[in-house]
Formats: sequence, C-alpha cells, structure tokens
Amino acid sequence: MTLTTTTRYSIETIEEEARHLVQKGSVSRQQPIYTLCVHIPARHWSSVEIELEKHDYLLRDRIGDLVGPETWKND
Repeated sequence: MTLTTTTRYSIETIEEEARHLVQKGSVSRQQPIYTLCVHIPARHWSSVEIELEKHDYLLRDRIGDLVGPETWKND
C-alpha cells in the first residue's frame, strides 16, 4: 500500500489494495473486510478503520462490497 506523509489511507487506496489481494488470491471476495488487517501493518490499521467507517463500511462487511462487482471479459 502506498502511504502518504501523514500515513492516512484514502478509501481509494484501501479499495485498490483489497482488489490487488483478491486478484492475487490472498483473500476472497467473500471474506469479511477485517481479514485485510493481516495484510496491513498493525500500526496503520486504525487509520484504515477510520477511513472505512467514514464511508459506511463495517468490518464484518464482505471484501466484495469494498472492491465492487467482478467484471469478466468475453473471450
């Protein structure tokens, strides 16, 4: 995750990181958002929680809610 000088996480940064972890297979879209805490340094987790709360996300919500719908390319 890219950090700013104030170590504040934007919702866009959190969504991007979650999307990346889903694509990598590190987390599933069905897992709760709090699963992301394993992949974010503990010292930064509180700022992530604050940003999620500001955007009405609960830690028990699914990661899929955070990253949006899957898109498929037609072959």
